[in-house]
Amino acid sequence: MVMMVVSKLGVSKEETARIAELARLSLDEAELARAQGDLSEIVSYVNKIADLNTDGVAPTVQPCTVSNAWREDVALPSLSREEALANAPDRQGEFLRVPSIIQGEGDGE
Repeated sequence: MVMMVVSKLGVSKEETARIAELARLSLDEAELARAQGDLSEIVSYVNKIADLNTDGVAPTVQPCTVSNAWREDVALPSLSREEALANAPDRQGEFLRVPSIIQGEGDGE
């Protein structure tokens, strides 16, 4: 059985600021206060779920009974090389030409 430890007190301003920092969010004081309230509501909801009595309930990994519904692997017609390259912004012969992102020998820079 998995045990969840969730604070009954909600989320503090410091915890909210840390979560925002980890998410690379820049929040002003008003946004931080709103996020704190939202996160506290979420924690409250999770606490309600954590308090449910699940004795006698079998663990469920996949509640849906549908198994993989794969289509047959059949080769279908695709675009010709010319059709695929028709709207390419830059090309060199039969190839797409893209900006270099790694500089090294032979890249002309």
